[in-house]
Amino acid sequence: MSDHKMHPESLMMSHGYKPALSEGAIKCPIFQTSTFVFQSAEDGKAFFEVAYGLREKGEKEEPGLIYSRLNNPDLQILEERLCLWDEAEECAVFESGMSAISTCLLEFLSPGDVLLFSNPLYGGTDHFIKQTLTRFGIEVMGFYPWEQDQLPELVKRSGKADRIRMIFVETPANPTNTLIGIKACAELARSLSTADRKVLVAVDNTYMGPLWQHPLKLGADLVLYSATKYIGGHSDVIAGACLGSKALIGRVKGLRTFLGCMAGPWTGWLLLRSLETLKARMDIQARNAEQVAAFLANHPKVERVYYLGQLNDPKQQAIYEEQCLSAGAMLSFTVHGGEAEAFRFLNALKLVKLAVSLGSTESLAEHPASMTHAGVDPEERAKLGIAENLVRLSVGVEHPSDLIADLGRALNAI
Repeated sequence: MSDHKMHPESLMMSHGYKPALSEGAIKCPIFQTSTFVFQSAEDGKAFFEVAYGLREKGEKEEPGLIYSRLNNPDLQILEERLCLWDEAEECAVFESGMSAISTCLLEFLSPGDVLLFSNPLYGGTDHFIKQTLTRFGIEVMGFYPWEQDQLPELVKRSGKADRIRMIFVETPANPTNTLIGIKACAELARSLSTADRKVLVAVDNTYMGPLWQHPLKLGADLVLYSATKYIGGHSDVIAGACLGSKALIGRVKGLRTFLGCMAGPWTGWLLLRSLETLKARMDIQARNAEQVAAFLANHPKVERVYYLGQLNDPKQQAIYEEQCLSAGAMLSFTVHGGEAEAFRFLNALKLVKLAVSLGSTESLAEHPASMTHAGVDPEERAKLGIAENLVRLSVGVEHPSDLIADLGRALNAI
């Protein structure tokens, strides 16, 4: 057994936690404290030297606890466990997915830099990139999924190639499930990098969670999550995470400290609880989604289904086979008609709840055009396929036959 490598789902029960340090408690307690007592002034000095980057931590030196804005046992253990799924060197957990994304972008982009990003994006990310980053002198340049093959040429023709500092992609895209090739983006980033200026690739992996896609293994530098979704999985916590190399996450944590957007001990504890059932939940959700998608694809009132298990574009299928380990549990579909018909369907749901968010144990449905993506320019929404008759569905852990019955009744209301 000495050379046996444990699976992440097994390590989620104990990795990073020593019961002997917490009165033998089998589960990590909630360390509800703002500050920590030093054993000596010398210890306090040593802890701050490492925390503020004045020196490197010794090979066998344990990082000392100082203040919960810097570190907290719940947060540290959570970050260690989250690294296991993506095989990342380091992780930083935040109080929301948007704080993870905004901190990451602000740390690595400066005035005059160009951010190259994929469309569509989650509405909050889209707003932050277009409305907030640009206020700081950062130029943004979007591209569409159908431009992937021509992206190197488009970048060259833009005249901005030497100023691109980061490529930010969300794949699968919210809400259309469109895939962006992570390996291709990593190759483009390498071609744009110089000896003194590395172009980073950051991937929002929320839709696939840490089980079904591993961007770091595909060449990405940073992977981001709204941990509210699959990682939390119970619609009772807001959190975010950013993972990558020790050097990069060290910088992210540095800015996190001064922005003060770290996750608190309660959030850390709730996510530690959720990680223990992450694989079990996501496996059930993926199986349920496959059955739900098959039902919707054959329903006369459904116009089209957007689901990774039903791709009919060879290029999208090739990307799927290259980087995805599952079709996931997110799907969208258009009903025959417009907003009124989509609303009739949503209002008739009983078991499936009409709410935004995704990845939770309960199934959720929403109307992207008027809800999560309401702030996206209407012409842009139409161009990206976020139509008035589009419904987004996050499939939960309920019995699939009950979900199908509920969806069928609601479709009959159209």
